[in-house]
Amino acid sequence: MKILLIEDDEYAAATLSKLLADHDYVVDITNDGETGLKLAKECNYSLILLDVLLPDLDGISICRQLRNEGYEVPILILTALDKSTDRVMGLDAGADDYLIKPFDFSELIARVRALLRRGREVLPKVLTWEDLKLDLKTTEVTYNQKRLCLTPKEYGLLELLLRNPQRIFSRSKILDFVWSVDEFPGEEAVTTQIKGLRRKLKAVGMTKDLIETVYGLGYRLKQEDNKAKNQEEAFIPNHPHLQAKTEVLTVVAKMREEFKKSLTEQIELFERAIALLANGNLNHTLREKAIAQAHRLIGSLGSLGLSEGSEVARQIEHLFQNTTAKEQNLALQINKLVELLWQIVVIGDGGQGSNCSILSSSTSFSSPTFPTISTSLTSSTSLRQRVLVIDDDPVLTEKLKIEAIAWGLQVEVVTNLIAAKRVITENLPEIILLDLTFADRTENGLKLLAELNEQKLKVPVVVFTAQNQLSLRLKVAHLGGYTFLQKPIPSDRIFQTIVTVLNQTRKVEAKVMVVDDDPEILDFLSDLLPSWGLRVTTLNNPRKFWEILEVFAPNLLILDVNMPYFNGLEICQVVRNDFRWGGIPILFLSALKDRETISRVFAAGADDYVTKPIIESELVSRLLNRLQRVQRRCRVDEIAIAN
Repeated sequence: MKILLIEDDEYAAATLSKLLADHDYVVDITNDGETGLKLAKECNYSLILLDVLLPDLDGISICRQLRNEGYEVPILILTALDKSTDRVMGLDAGADDYLIKPFDFSELIARVRALLRRGREVLPKVLTWEDLKLDLKTTEVTYNQKRLCLTPKEYGLLELLLRNPQRIFSRSKILDFVWSVDEFPGEEAVTTQIKGLRRKLKAVGMTKDLIETVYGLGYRLKQEDNKAKNQEEAFIPNHPHLQAKTEVLTVVAKMREEFKKSLTEQIELFERAIALLANGNLNHTLREKAIAQAHRLIGSLGSLGLSEGSEVARQIEHLFQNTTAKEQNLALQINKLVELLWQIVVIGDGGQGSNCSILSSSTSFSSPTFPTISTSLTSSTSLRQRVLVIDDDPVLTEKLKIEAIAWGLQVEVVTNLIAAKRVITENLPEIILLDLTFADRTENGLKLLAELNEQKLKVPVVVFTAQNQLSLRLKVAHLGGYTFLQKPIPSDRIFQTIVTVLNQTRKVEAKVMVVDDDPEILDFLSDLLPSWGLRVTTLNNPRKFWEILEVFAPNLLILDVNMPYFNGLEICQVVRNDFRWGGIPILFLSALKDRETISRVFAAGADDYVTKPIIESELVSRLLNRLQRVQRRCRVDEIAIAN
């Protein structure tokens, strides 16, 4: 039988195509709505698998147009849109079934077979889980033929889970599905209904808990024992489906490794949006790009078997869509979710086991309040430099957490010296911001400073206190304090000091080669970039470019466009054609602003283009952005090799 798959997510399309082919279906794939509609009309298909958010023409419009023209082929909508209104809209448009990403592969195949076998009658009359049965027609629920008397909310909750096996539902999402729009319960109402449902199931003899708690994310239906057994049997040597299943898993594993490498660029988009959101400057265009990026990740991660990562991406999408909550609160929440996404996909390889425990069980991302994050998410999971703030002022520290996002820093706060010592011992930060006085008069920051000095820990300490006596400043200097800040002080001054100290104390992280025939530009960059921890070499004669490149071995190139002998475009093309240097980031710096020149620059292989006169903050931000991306890619490669 021939199936048309209309899906713009390359990872989802590749996985589904392989899965369906291994079950003896012929699959045609297209990634845009207009082409999909044309193929559906011109070719004979037994089934259409249709995404909703597509280029050119959305899936709902495709479905509605086909049905209006009398098209009778079954249509199964596959989408990350999970609101009840989305599902109703899809079914009203004429879809036969609606499956929410991420989904279980076996469930998809079962639904495909049901659609092909029964035509338009696709929805089951009875939902089951082992000996539990829910009759959709009579709304009767039985276990081992014993009837359960459920409240409407318990029934709705059970039906939701049985209809969506493997799907994780947060408490806020359960409220959206089960409660009506004119009801306003708190999330504790979900916990109450789940407890009641579990209690009633136990009362009729069920010894196993069908509801699995995925800590920090929500609830889902636990896998049935017979399904688990069937999956084990599927991998018994010489089993008839062993080869097909193994091939699918091999394809998924390969695509997962490719996806890890591409995740860096996707997270970079989130980070730009987070920084602007924290400052109240996120524009509509970038917000929509971030929403679309998160939406694609829901499907990609689900198709690659990373269901926890898919759920985190869904929460990121919802938070970017929230335009009513405080922007700084949203920025902090999204930032923590992005950190978690990186850990699940790259560090934790799927977020199984302990990775899911990073979030407390009470966390809810739909609320504008801050989720509770444990201190186990350290700098090893992020390339942001980590600042340990030791201060018991909650207003100040929360503000520092939020503003750190825009400075590319990760702030961890402790409110007492005992906790500070534990954190320093377990994971030494790059820099410490230390208050000397606390509400508990028995604690004194000078004691900790003295201990750190005695232990000769190579971490700079910035003292940050309301006191200003000369004698105190002298003590701080004698005990190894790197610098002294007096409260109150604007937060941007605090971060300027932190960044300056980090740049002065850290080792050189990268080398930058600048090629420009303007001596003033070369002098300017030679003064500016070393203060950001970058080693710089300059060249005003392009004829010596290759010699200097080989000797200096830079991590990034800055080129001018118009230069004597060889222009920047020619140099860029030569570099891109070399197997050793082809991947180096290249940034152009030019006074030319016309579209033709900019197009030619990017066509030659440039990564970025900055116009003169130079704005220092913009240039440094773009440079560090590019270097950070290279570091992340190296980190991903190291992890892949280690695994």
